[in-house]
Amino acid sequence: MSDYRRIPVSGEGFKPYDVIVGAGLLEDAEAWVGPFLVNKRVVMVTDSIVGPLHADRILAQFEAAGHKTHKIVVPAGEESKSYDGLKFVVDAMLDYGLDRKDVVIALGGGVIGDLTGFACAIYMRGIDFIQIPTTVLAQVDSSVGGKTAIDHEKGKNLIGAFWQPRLVLCDLDILKTLPAREIKCGYAEIIKYGLLGDKAFFDWLEAHDSDVLALEPAAILHAVARSVEMKAEIVAADEREGGQRALLNLGHTFGHALEAEVGFGDTLLHGEAVAIGMAQAFRYSALNGECTEEEEARAVAAIRHAGLPTRMSDIRNEPFVADRLITHMGHDKKAEGGTLTFVLVSGIGHAFVAKKVSAELIAEFLVLDGAVSAVSAPA
Repeated sequence: MSDYRRIPVSGEGFKPYDVIVGAGLLEDAEAWVGPFLVNKRVVMVTDSIVGPLHADRILAQFEAAGHKTHKIVVPAGEESKSYDGLKFVVDAMLDYGLDRKDVVIALGGGVIGDLTGFACAIYMRGIDFIQIPTTVLAQVDSSVGGKTAIDHEKGKNLIGAFWQPRLVLCDLDILKTLPAREIKCGYAEIIKYGLLGDKAFFDWLEAHDSDVLALEPAAILHAVARSVEMKAEIVAADEREGGQRALLNLGHTFGHALEAEVGFGDTLLHGEAVAIGMAQAFRYSALNGECTEEEEARAVAAIRHAGLPTRMSDIRNEPFVADRLITHMGHDKKAEGGTLTFVLVSGIGHAFVAKKVSAELIAEFLVLDGAVSAVSAPA
């Protein structure tokens, strides 16, 4: 195993845990996870793509150490973050007779981490789980901080709980099996940290984005570790998103609306939606004089330079309907009292939460930005 970073995550409302970032961690998975296993068994939740690639070789280590192992395999894709997917996982946990001293391993991307974490949060009122995220996006974002959820037809992550893992293992070698599109999606969440709160990190990413995207060892280690450090700091201060943690949603209110409109699936991946949403947040902020046009242009250019979309027209030729996007935004978890909440910017590295944003102003902006409202669309 090569060099690794240990990043502690702590807060008032949960047990502290470590995020380990490095290459080759899964070669010693049993050594990392073993201390958490009171019962001599391991239950792993994974999906139909990740499972065949990695699950058996990891579980073999536990079997060699005398543990009984079980796999719960769900179909790959966002569709598994559903009532049906949750029932399937919980039913399997019951069939295996898990008790409160058992630990479940989530091996996969954000879908698996969110689904497994929520299942563990509600199973017998809460059992421990360990995250082994297998995508860049999951390593730098969803695996850290305890947000677990399933989707609803009205919006993304609307049904869930805060349930922190006991350990997160971010093996950088496992990223080598990812397609380029998935790596770019993870990069969207990496650059988000620079845009919302660390201009020096953004500057570094501008100069090294090709190295990060190519998974050059030193570059990807620094990018993932710095992202996790920033998230850990924010989670420690605000686990349940009462204030500062909302900044992590830069680009998400716009992005989640797009995801809901096109349907959760391969048409628009989460990282791509966030990329468009961040570009929209900068354009909206510049339009309202919150940040300069120069800062907006630089931020959008950096997102596009990484091969990510920055406009709604990048993902489909058919225009969106502004009113429909506004409806989706109304179902966003940050909406309050019928008004919209956005994370906006005063410049690169300086994000802020804007509450009670007028839906009418957002609709006007969306029309300017490429959506066509139902009212103004030509007959």
